[in-house]
Parts: sequence; C-alpha cells; structure tokens
Amino acid sequence: MLDERPPKVDSEGAFHARGVRPQRHAEIDASPMNKPVITRFAPSPTGFLHIGGARTALFNWLYARRMGGTMLLRIEDTDRERSTEAAIEAIVDGLKWLGLDWEGEPIFQFARAARHAEVAHELLARGRAYRCYASAQELEEMRELARKEGRALRYDGRWRDRDPATAPEGIRPVIRLKAQTEGETVVEDQVQGRVTWQNKELDDLVLLRSDGTPTYMLAVVVDDHDMGVTHVIRGDDHLTNAARQTQIYQAMGWDVPVMAHIPLIHGPDGAKLSKRHGALGVDAYRSLGYLPAALRNYLVRLGWAHGDQEIFSTEEMVAAFDLGAIGRSPSRFDFAKLENLNGIYMRAASVDEILAALDAVMPELGPVRGIGEALSPALRAKLATAMPGLKERAKTLVELLDSAAYLYTPRPLPLEDKAAALLDDAARRRIGLLAGRLSALPLWSAQSTEDAVREFAEAEGLKLGQVAQPLRAALTGKTTSPGLFDVLAVLGREETLGRLADVVG
Repeated sequence: MLDERPPKVDSEGAFHARGVRPQRHAEIDASPMNKPVITRFAPSPTGFLHIGGARTALFNWLYARRMGGTMLLRIEDTDRERSTEAAIEAIVDGLKWLGLDWEGEPIFQFARAARHAEVAHELLARGRAYRCYASAQELEEMRELARKEGRALRYDGRWRDRDPATAPEGIRPVIRLKAQTEGETVVEDQVQGRVTWQNKELDDLVLLRSDGTPTYMLAVVVDDHDMGVTHVIRGDDHLTNAARQTQIYQAMGWDVPVMAHIPLIHGPDGAKLSKRHGALGVDAYRSLGYLPAALRNYLVRLGWAHGDQEIFSTEEMVAAFDLGAIGRSPSRFDFAKLENLNGIYMRAASVDEILAALDAVMPELGPVRGIGEALSPALRAKLATAMPGLKERAKTLVELLDSAAYLYTPRPLPLEDKAAALLDDAARRRIGLLAGRLSALPLWSAQSTEDAVREFAEAEGLKLGQVAQPLRAALTGKTTSPGLFDVLAVLGREETLGRLADVVG
C-alpha cells in the first residue's frame, strides 16, 4: 500500500482494514521453538512516555518476568527531526520511576541503519525484493486514480518484473519487498486471535528509501530478529503492521515472534484518550502526587483482568499475568478510580515509603511551596511524626503536602477566609485564655492537650467544637486538618504557643 499508516480502530476495537478477518482462537504456543522469552518495549522518542506507552511497557515487563525471561528497551529514533534527547531522558526516567527495568543498555535504532540496509540488499540478492524506479509523479497518479475509484491506495507493482536496464535516467530507486500476491498472511495473535489478510490486498512495501535509509517496517523486523525477541506485545494500532512485517520475516526465512496486540486506552466517555481524559506523560502523574506502585496497579487493570481482584502487589501481578486474559475492547481511563486506588496505597504505605516517595517528587513539588527541592531534617522529622494522620486523609502526595502545610508555612500563618471568619473577637479572647492553660501543662502530648482543651471548654460552658474549630484555624490557617490534638503534639509547646500569640496579638 502507498499509505503505510496503521488501520483505524473504532470504539469497540473493530479494524477497518480491507481483507482483515479477526477471529478469536483457543490457545497459542507461548514461545516459538521453546526459546527463552524475550520481550521489548520500543518507544519513539518524540515526546513524553504517555500513559498508553507505560501500560505497554508494563505488560512486556510482567510477561517477561512471569515467563522467567527478559525485557529489552529499544529507542526507535529513526525520525531524526522529531527525536530528542529530552524525550529519551523522559522515557528512561519514567520507566525507572515506575519500577520497570530492562536487560542491558537501551538499543538505538538509528545506529543500526547500516544493518537494516544490509538485510534489504540481502532480500534483493535472494529475489525477494526489487528496485522500483517509479517517479514521484507516477506515485501521485496512482493515488489519484485510487481516490477516484474509491479503493485502497496500493502500489501497482509496475517495476516488480521489469528490467532495471530500462529505468529512466535521474531516478534514484527504492527497494521494495516482492510480496506474495496469492493466498493469505496469518497472524496468530495472543489477544486478537487468528487474524487473516488476503495477500492481494497487501502491496510491495518499501524497505529502503531512495536515499538509502530504511523504513520503519524493515527496521523493526531486523531489530526484533537480531535482538532475539520472541514476543511482540504492543498496541493494536500496529496490527496491520504485523501482516507486513510477517512477510519480511518469511522472506528472510526467520522465525516470526508471537504477537499480542493490546487494545488502546480510551477516555471515560469512550472517545480517544486525550489530555482532558488523562493522556499525560508519566512524569505528570509523578508531579500530581501518585505513587508508582499505585499507578502500576491501575495500569495493569486497564484491559487485563484476574477475577474480581483489584489490588495487586508486584509479586501477585507477575504470578497472575497472562496475555490470554487481556480483553479485545478498549479500556477506559478513569481519573477518579486512579485517585481512589492511590489513596488505598497511601494509607497502606509505611512512613519511610511515603518519605521516599516525597523525596522523588520534592524537586517538582517543593519549590512551589517554598520548602526547597529536598526535605530538611527538621521537616522530615515533623512529617514522620504527623504521617499517620496525614496519609489517612490524603489520596495523593500533593494532598498530603498541602495538608502538612501547617508544618512548614512560615509565621504568621496566612488564614483562609473561612478560618479567618472563625477568629472573631470572642474566639481570640478564648484562645488567649486557653494559651495560658496550655503553657502550664507539665507534659505536652496529644492526650494532655486534649484533656486541657476539653476542661477549658467545660469551664467556659462551651461545646468542644466552639473551642476546637477556632484553635485549628489559629494553628493551621485552615478549617480542616489532621486530628487537632495530633497537630498540637507535632507542633510542640513552643511553636503552638507562638502561633496562638500571633492570633491573639
């Protein structure tokens, strides 16, 4: 075909590609020729590691772990205009943050261009490829005719059997695969089932461009073969590519890897995932305060099921993951569900785990709050003491840091409007009196301060809330916070009395 873009996929996962017949089948051999399983994640470094790519990497990583194999990382940087070092760094950083490792050093596709060209010329020598001298004008005429006739855009094979000696002058040829014109190309897909293409609908694809550079189709096949990849797990937007790549494998006499094409991720409304749905880079989810373990758990359940289980440890994921349990319909991204899941992980995490997660995001979150790119020893100690109350209320690290603002905001604390409203003249008078009682306590703790506040409220003939709410506003600047008496305990006697003095004036 002249148009080498992947087929369109509708919201139900149906493929709009002429001659394609997907059919679910029962069981497929897990590894060709019983080789050790090798998977690969092969992103293009033209942007961030988006959430769909992260899920693909996770599925490759889990399957390799489950089968006792390895995952490789290949950077497909053949698009030199759009590939950037910043994108490569973002991809590597995102994978590391998610806890997804790979075997060896990343492999860069562009550096292997000479090897790709070598294979193209080997196919030429075998008679499985040919030089095509069709001009740009001829190719455009083919496209125009196809549009007029309402058929798929296909190269008509005009140089397939012609003598190169008859080639016009000044035309630098491409090398095309001499594809099969009869019969079928079949992919036994672990997710989509048996998918069949009529060979008459697949034209002679370009392997090597006129400038000698390889096409994506050729480069992927050569790299996967040379890397020993046994399983290709990727998005189902590559399904038509699988047919064309299978033909290259067969032309070279190479084993075709097991294929698994996973459905794409859609938004909660069923539309293609966009930024408004959550199509952000993995680095953005880190900045939003999600834990990597929670994001891994959420991603694994996007399209894969294991009974009714929702919460998985990494060990459980590895033990349970299999390609046959991946559904064929697009999964739907749900930010609220991710947030709730992250909250579960937050509450289950230890103090040290939360502090370690904060360390990873402080360069992004800390400066915004005026607390620097790293936790100071003093603030770390305060957070550790306050952590039980903080993590019970927070669904993300961002929420936790915001709830902990009373620990690091410099005095005098700014007051939210609702908090300021609680501190009227009567409330300030009571706080002044309460401060005297608190200063006299022989022992400072959550329990002793609670007893003192309760005794003060009773003595003044007030309900506890009439004292506690203004006290919270004075100590935190807000109307909501972790447990008030935990706040008093964490702040300590000196800081507490100082803040009350700021309010009383």
